[in-house]
Amino acid sequence: MAIQTPLLIVGPFSCQEITKKNSRKDTFTPIDPLALVPKCKSLRDLKQIQAFSIKTQMQNDIFFMSKLINFCTKNPTPAFMYHAHLLFDKIPQPDIVLFNFLARGYARSDTPLNAFVPFLKILTLGVVPDFYTFPSLLKACAGAEALEEGKQLHCLLIKYGLNGDMYVCPALMNMYIECKGNGSARRVFDRIADPCVVTYNAIIMGYVRSSEPNEALLLFCELQVKKIKPSDVTILGVVSSCALLGTLGFGKWVHEYVKKNGFDQYVKVNTALIDMYAKCGSLADAISVFENMPNRDTQAWSAMIMAYAIHGHARCAITLFQEMQNTQVNPDGITFLGLLYACNHSGLIEEGFRFFNSMKENYRIVPGVKHYGCLLDSLARAGRLTDAFKFLTELPIPPTLLLWRTLLAACSIHGNVDLGKLVLERIFELDKSHSGDYVIFSNMCARAGKWEEVNYIWKLMKERGIKKIPGCSSVEVNNVLHEFFSGEVMHIEHRELHQEVDKLIEKLKLVGYVPDISIAFRPGLKDEDKEATLRYHSEKLAITFGLLNSPPGKTIRVVKNLRICGDCHSAAKFISLIFKRNIIIRDLHRFHHFEGGNCSCGDFW
Repeated sequence: MAIQTPLLIVGPFSCQEITKKNSRKDTFTPIDPLALVPKCKSLRDLKQIQAFSIKTQMQNDIFFMSKLINFCTKNPTPAFMYHAHLLFDKIPQPDIVLFNFLARGYARSDTPLNAFVPFLKILTLGVVPDFYTFPSLLKACAGAEALEEGKQLHCLLIKYGLNGDMYVCPALMNMYIECKGNGSARRVFDRIADPCVVTYNAIIMGYVRSSEPNEALLLFCELQVKKIKPSDVTILGVVSSCALLGTLGFGKWVHEYVKKNGFDQYVKVNTALIDMYAKCGSLADAISVFENMPNRDTQAWSAMIMAYAIHGHARCAITLFQEMQNTQVNPDGITFLGLLYACNHSGLIEEGFRFFNSMKENYRIVPGVKHYGCLLDSLARAGRLTDAFKFLTELPIPPTLLLWRTLLAACSIHGNVDLGKLVLERIFELDKSHSGDYVIFSNMCARAGKWEEVNYIWKLMKERGIKKIPGCSSVEVNNVLHEFFSGEVMHIEHRELHQEVDKLIEKLKLVGYVPDISIAFRPGLKDEDKEATLRYHSEKLAITFGLLNSPPGKTIRVVKNLRICGDCHSAAKFISLIFKRNIIIRDLHRFHHFEGGNCSCGDFW
């Protein structure tokens, strides 16, 4: 009797025969190649199985080909996706399941819009898309921020009657949100007759990602009114919204809700709580959440390290990192970003560079622009502007706007107008629309007495239609968030508040406060007008409101949309001294804890 010659496979199947001997008969039974697909460890292995399938006439079997394509799309590297596309193109009549596998892979790849080439093919063949097709295609549009393609998909899914589907609608909303179309996303949500928690999660997280926390919290309240049970994803969105707003009172209520409903079992929820408490200015609560976590992953450790960093506790951040290493938890890029941030804001330059080198050499983590930004800022803050400029121009990545602006701010702090002018020119090569760049350089020149440069910058702003971003500060009093804008006198209550600020400033002057009018230059302004401009900065308005509307000894927490100015920083120190109040100000870059006339930053900011 003829014996079939077995086919040998190399790779993970080395010396294993594709056929095996049946113990009852003197024949060899072929092994099903489907069973070998999950065992593949590389594309080379998969191609060997594909070759065997051709020999055994299985290359046109739709089910078998779907397994091969699905395997490729689980790891959507360029090589795997190229091969998956080749497999798909060789099938004369692909079904929608095959395409869905391919679309899912492209949606998670670096070339998401390539999914539309095979999509046009199946439409031409008359294959009807289903509710699994559109989520992947919409995700592809979201990843590429391809709004026009996304709108065309929206029209198509309406044609197929899927515009109310529970799987399609969240993906559709997410596409609009990622393409900066929050209004369109909200209209999609509002047209859903009976939205479920998944739909609510999509729109809530969309508002969080686009920094619209008030809208997210309103939706959470609506969800509760409808008695829809939230999920852990919902809670993540709500906690993140509290962090964005800096509303400690509501954040504590959410924490109680989390504990009452069992959401504290989720590591990610606890991690979000740490971040929320840190950004709301309550480091003690962040520490409490961290210490009570039964399990901590890399993200939890990183969140706590970052919390210490933004509050100016560099040594605590470094000590915690050492504890993290002792527990055998591997750090990631965010962990090291926290460490670099801590070193940067405490003047620990050498330690920062040591952590940076360790990140690259010991942990093989590729630095990002924020890592480089921390090192650049640490050099620049210390007055080593020449070293900072050299560091920036020799980076392995093209310098970004963020990095140039970091150096410009340092030039302003140290009064290096010449280097500042060079840096501003580099910034204008990339972006001429940001008002902060003009204002920083103008103030720098004003302090140096270079009035021609000052007048030129303000003239340039006028010609280009650049409007200065107004300072905005918020303060939470009795669980209500109150917002103030610099110089705002639109309402009667604001005029009354200005009068209270006037009284406060006079008290501060009696104990040594001197307004720094050098940072309040405007063309044509007299000294008394400059002082008035400083007097009604949003931070001072918010602090004064807090003093008037909270009991003695109560901590005042302020959130500022820009970096706090030197004059407000000085005033806050005096206020904390004479009123015996703790004042916590969160500006664009860090926290400032004022107590007894001192600030946690040690004036290094």
